[in-house]
Amino acid sequence: MQKEKAKERIILGIDPGTVVLGYGIIKETGKNISLVTLGVIKMGHLDDHGLKLQRIFKKTLALIEEYKPDCVALEAPFYGKNIQVMLKLGRAQGVAMAAALSRDIPIFEYSPRKIKQSVTGNGSASKEQVAAMLQNLLKFKETPEFLDATDGLGVAVCHSFQQNSLSQGKSYSNWSSFIKDNQDRIR
Repeated sequence: MQKEKAKERIILGIDPGTVVLGYGIIKETGKNISLVTLGVIKMGHLDDHGLKLQRIFKKTLALIEEYKPDCVALEAPFYGKNIQVMLKLGRAQGVAMAAALSRDIPIFEYSPRKIKQSVTGNGSASKEQVAAMLQNLLKFKETPEFLDATDGLGVAVCHSFQQNSLSQGKSYSNWSSFIKDNQDRIR
């Protein structure tokens, strides 16, 4: 039964923000990934920071209840020039983490550079390049209203790629046993 669970999982990716929070949800079946949904949670109309955090918590919980992800991957706040902005982003990320943890869902963090590198092969890629690569990879045509949505989706894809690049917890003592188990990776 445990093996079946590992073959298919739902990943919720979140790009935290206090004006717009982006999210993307993918379904991973073996090594294949498909788009479930992506979108944004808007908070620009809220003046009070506490209300923004409350909205992030409630909306993240609503996504968790609806899509039942197996894990949540978040973009880590990056160091910027403005410490106040970083503090607010850290709070937004923390509230989204708390929502997942309140439902016993494991959380993972990735730096913006790691996400861009994982999705496009270039750690300095633009948001537009990440979005274009995701559209190609997950075969969707509609352009999201906000690039924050594809940023959230990028976090989910990054997590999937990181997990799939690990040899699923199996270790090998020699090359011949590795080759035997990984025929599809040999050219």
